Amino acid sequence: MGILVRIVVNAIALWAAARFVPNISFPAAEHFPSDDWWKLAVVALTFGLINAYLKPIIRALSFPVRVMTLGLIGLVINAALFLLLAAVSDTFNLGLKIGGFPPTLDVAALVAAFLGALVISIVSTILSLVIHD
Repeated sequence: MGILVRIVVNAIALWAAARFVPNISFPAAEHFPSDDWWKLAVVALTFGLINAYLKPIIRALSFPVRVMTLGLIGLVINAALFLLLAAVSDTFNLGLKIGGFPPTLDVAALVAAFLGALVISIVSTILSLVIHD
């Protein structure tokens, strides 16, 4: 049951990022409800898998940098993982685009990824506090 709750929380957080952050486009979230609701669920599941398996490894490897930056590198790591999610989404034609990424990684994509990761973190933290497993 906890996994299903995490997928729903991720889906709501991704929906919020797609709706409120400029330069993030995700048709399944922008025109919700639609026939592409399953794309939102697949991207939310993929995001959960990325956070469950890759994020702990990256956090452990970046520990010295996290200490030096007082944890602010965590925001950059979240943005990078969000860009990875967009790349995976593009591979499977799910429709998530951050700025021009993929295929073009530019300043607009980096800023949008940073803001999107921030919105996702805030929304999922709030929802996790409200919804108890």
